[in-house]
This record gives sequence, C-alpha cells and structure tokens, in this order.
Amino acid sequence: MAQPPVIRLHPDDGVAIARATLMVGTPVAEGVAAIERVPAGHKVAVRPIALGEPILRYGQIIGFATAPIAAGQHVHVQNCGMGDFAKDYAFGVDVTPTDMILPAATFQGIRRPDGRVATRNYIGILTSVNCSAHVANMVADAFRKNPFTGHDPLADFPNVDGVVALTHKTGCGMTQAEPLRVLRRTLGGYARHVNFASVIVLGLGCEVNQIGGLMQEQRLAGRLRAMDIQEMGGSRKTVAAGVAFVREALAEANNVRRETVPAGELTVALQCGGSDGYSGVSANPALGAASDLLVRHGGTVILSETPETYGAEHLLTRRAVSREVGETLVELMRWWERYCEREGAEMNANPSPGNKAGGLTTILEKSLGAMAKAGRTNLVEVVQYAEQVSRKGFVFMDTPGYDPVAATGQVAGGANLVCFTTGRGSVFGCKPAPSIKLATNTPMYQRMTDDMDVNCGTILDGDETVQECGQRIFETMLRVASGEQTKSEAFDFGAAEFAPWVLGATM
Repeated sequence: MAQPPVIRLHPDDGVAIARATLMVGTPVAEGVAAIERVPAGHKVAVRPIALGEPILRYGQIIGFATAPIAAGQHVHVQNCGMGDFAKDYAFGVDVTPTDMILPAATFQGIRRPDGRVATRNYIGILTSVNCSAHVANMVADAFRKNPFTGHDPLADFPNVDGVVALTHKTGCGMTQAEPLRVLRRTLGGYARHVNFASVIVLGLGCEVNQIGGLMQEQRLAGRLRAMDIQEMGGSRKTVAAGVAFVREALAEANNVRRETVPAGELTVALQCGGSDGYSGVSANPALGAASDLLVRHGGTVILSETPETYGAEHLLTRRAVSREVGETLVELMRWWERYCEREGAEMNANPSPGNKAGGLTTILEKSLGAMAKAGRTNLVEVVQYAEQVSRKGFVFMDTPGYDPVAATGQVAGGANLVCFTTGRGSVFGCKPAPSIKLATNTPMYQRMTDDMDVNCGTILDGDETVQECGQRIFETMLRVASGEQTKSEAFDFGAAEFAPWVLGATM
C-alpha cells in the first residue's frame, strides 16, 4: 500500500516530515497542500504558524517562528529559530518498575578470569603521549596481515581479533588538573577494558602524563606492561621489546573460548552521527526499542553527547530514579552553557551543515530525536566522561557531541558494543568494541550498503513498525556480541577513531 507523502508524529505538531521530496500541490494534511518544494526529510507546515509562535514536533518545542509561516510552506532555518521557554524537570515523575524478561536472552561471550564478559579479544597498545604514537603503530603493524603476500602473523591465533594501537594527540603541553585527569581516566578505562586480553602502554619518558602517575592514579599496577622509549634505548629497541611482548601474550590471549552468557553482560554505547530529519522517526526510536529490550534482559545502555541532549533534558529528568540523578544531569547542562559562553560558542551551532541539509533545524529538534535512542526505561545513573559505569540499566555519560570523542568516553566507561545511527551516512568503528551501523533511510542504506549493518528505513517504507525494527536490532546486537563481524570491522575501522576529550589549554 502506498505510504502518505508526509509523517506527522504527534497530533499537536504544526509540522510534518516529508517522506520524499514534496512538489507544489502535494497534499500534506486535510485541505492543505505544499505551496513550495520541500526536500526529503524536511518539515512542512500543516497549518499557519504565527510570528513568534512555538513550532512543535514530537509534541515538543523545536523552535519558534521567526517569520509568519503559511500552511504548506517549508519550515527550516529561514523561518524557525531558537528561543527561551520554561522546562518542568519534574524529577522522577515518570519512573516506573522495569518489566524484566525472564529467562534472559543469551549470546556467546568470552568470560574473563575476573568474571566480566568480552565481545571481542584484542591485544591493545596504548600511548601516554603523542610522541610515542609512531612506535606504537610500528608494534601493531608487525601483526597486520600483508595485503600483497597474504601473510598473516595472527594465522595461528584464530581466537585473537587483532593487535591494535590506540594513539592520540595529547599527553604533554597540558595542565596537570582536569585535562590530565580526564586523559588518564580515559586511558585507564581502555587499559581495563574487558575486550583487551593484554595491554602495553608506551611512553616517551619526559611527558606530563608520566606512565607511573597514570598507573598509580588509575590503579593499573599488574594490569599492563609499561615501556618508555627513552629508558628502553630508543625507538628500534622499544619496537623490538613491544613486538616480543605481544608474541608472548598471543598464546595466552588465544586460549579463550566463547560460552553462553546472559544478555545482561552487554553494555551498549548509543551513538548517532550524520543525523537527518529521519533520525528521530526511524533509526533512533528503533534503537530505543532495542535499548528497552536490552535493559529488560538485564543489560546496560549508555546515552551521551550532552550538547545533543540540550533542550530535551527535562524529558530525561522525569525518568531519573532519584532527584540527585536528575539534578546531576541538569548541572551538566549548566556547565555546557558556561563552557560555551567562555569559548564564545553557541549551543544551537551544534547541528552541522550535513544535519541541516538533512532537515534538522535547531539543537532542540536534534536533541529530541537523539534522546530517542535511549528508549523509555528509567535513568539510573549519570557519570562523568570516561567514568566507569556502575549501574545496570539506562545510564547517561557527559561527553561532547563529536562522535569519536563521545564514543571513546563510552568505551572507556565499559561499553563492549556500540550501536551507531546515521542518516547522512557516517562511517565509523570503535576498537576494541564492535560498532553496528543503523541507517535511517533506505536510499542511503542501498547507496552505502558496504558500510551499513541494519536498514531502519523499513519503518519509513511501511514494511516494519518501530518495535519490529527494534527487535531486529536487538537480535543483531546478540549476533555481533557473539562474534559476527560488522561492516566497519570488515574495513578495519576503529583505531584512528580513538579520540580522548581534550580539555584546557595547550601550553
């Protein structure tokens, strides 16, 4: 059956979303037709909207009319802008008992000696400072398959997923306060990550981020092998020592077997990038349905990207299990307002050019769509960037909106799987955690099928409901957690995307 040309998400909405490009005369509501061309994924007014009047989508304010808007007119940056409005935080009023599912679903995971469960089995090489990045890459490259000869140094270790160097651009020329603490917290989270069987950390020797300080602050003694290039006698000797250590570690790392474990052992990072006007209609709410399923099976989901929750935080505080949890989230928003003021930035500058081309107009609209990834269960914890998640259920982590930085924090916090929605077509990986890519629309999925794992455009096409697509995503999570390779893994994405949040002055 042919689908209507527009999607109206709530009866109070003054706009609808174009399924495909609307030409002049296309019906958009009873007695209303488009009076100008409206691109696919963009908004069209279904009734007149007066100057200054709130514009609703999802039944929530996404902006205010900056000019009178006629019924059937394209609604976007030319006539919709930000404005102040009161938010009722109503801490905890929507908290309800979680309807747990028993027996819980299972997947084939790797049980570590400490009882934690991994979804992948890597050997990691971390760097304390950018100055040791090249040496770290040389160690990892010694175990990379030769694309010309086909020689694979890991051929005898089929249970090892790879040797990966995660390098960064900081570690020195930085203040020894919050910037250093955040970097060390991030590196500590990766050093402890369950998807690493063994870890080396390589330093230069004279940097601000001394390995000894990192290990003491993060209590990493006994968890990793540390090497300083200066103490080792230079780059060549350090590479040789690093390669020798990896060779020793491979046999033990390979001595693992997957076993049946409950889905509650999954901690999933929820990400969106290259969002469009369909993100809040298809992929994000479908991922939200999958998130609810995982939480009901005893698992954990981490929503982040604080600037992309701005303006919608009052809908999350209503789900906070305590006033303290809700107020912690509100204080994060106040911190970001102060941060933007200090840096001469603007929260509404967040929607990127690609977001706007895809139909997103304001940060309010983007935030309302982005938070749909977290479903409807209770908000049980709010944590700082890269802080270890300690509660099961729906958790919020403070991160920037920039995808690699946000995902790096989530993985440092314990995520052993990533689900990443995209409308424009973001390509992304996040070693050591596999990344599942969810497309918001069928045309992009078909155009970029080598990069996309799940097509959520079926919702727009009328072939699936949000819940049905969410069930399919949940089942994909379990298969990938069991070892099924994602599209980003097939392209070996995930090392270059490691991006700790850089705060403070570079000295």
